[in-house]
Amino acid sequence: MSSHELVPVRDTTIPIAHMRSVYRVSDVERRLDKLPQKEHEHLRATYERMLERGPERFQVKPSGLPVMAPLYDELPNFTEVLDDVKRQLALCEDSRDALEITPMLLLGPPGVGKTHFARRLSQLLGTGLGFVAMSSLTAGWVLSGASSQWKGARAGKVFETLVDGQYANPVMVVDEIDKATAESAYDPLGSLYSLLEHDTAGAFTDEFAEVPIDASQVIWVATANDERAIPEPILNRMNVYSVPAPDREAARKIALRLYVAIRGEHDWGSRFDPEPTEAVLERFADMAPREMRRAWMTAFGNAKLERRVRIEVRDLPETGPRKTAIGFVH
Repeated sequence: MSSHELVPVRDTTIPIAHMRSVYRVSDVERRLDKLPQKEHEHLRATYERMLERGPERFQVKPSGLPVMAPLYDELPNFTEVLDDVKRQLALCEDSRDALEITPMLLLGPPGVGKTHFARRLSQLLGTGLGFVAMSSLTAGWVLSGASSQWKGARAGKVFETLVDGQYANPVMVVDEIDKATAESAYDPLGSLYSLLEHDTAGAFTDEFAEVPIDASQVIWVATANDERAIPEPILNRMNVYSVPAPDREAARKIALRLYVAIRGEHDWGSRFDPEPTEAVLERFADMAPREMRRAWMTAFGNAKLERRVRIEVRDLPETGPRKTAIGFVH
């Protein structure tokens, strides 16, 4: 790690960034030299890209304890998780130690904002984001890559995020980890046993590239609806948090924040009242957070069609019970 520093601005967080090598150039050159001519063109291109980009990536951490009050307001049902993150940030804020966040598993019903939290965490820390949706897996090697001997093989998501990204310590989201299905020949979560351990993650080898990668600084966030489908060794490597659905008052606050944000993001927003009415907010009290943006956009559109500056209850779409929602809309 070199001693020079960089202060990039991202969101409202100003991180300090040192440089860290995530692989050894000599390892890449050795693998490239062994490739037969006119064979394994995808693998050859991968090695050449690694040599062109070089091994150094930004290893960031906030320059001080970041202001987290807006996140507590935005994600009121994540107070326990945010408290833990704040404690871990406090430990490294005035030291030479790297940012160290214990892998976390966010448990909760669909729609409470688990994936959204992970994205906001990466913005808070000023680092990159990798995302793996385990529910849509078509092959078990999405995390760790597949051998170049297989047709259509490619590197895994961990390798891609570190090699193609800018950061040595990105937030890596394993979404719906409980939906991973183990095939008889391959465990899609098998690579996590070593990736979630700091010592072994420092020399993680993607099965496609076969070059050791330093994944020890990756910040892991997994989400799930049901922990019973997750292997015990994985659970033992993570801090597990049960995230409840927001209560009615918290849901109203989330809806109000979204209204103000949407209004401020668009030029047409200035044509509407600064805040919605209490009657309209009350309709949001039973909505899951991920339903709210879609509901507001529908309501804004309906009000505009009638040339009104105030949203009325009748502008909102009909919504089902909170438990039937799927996905999280940003």
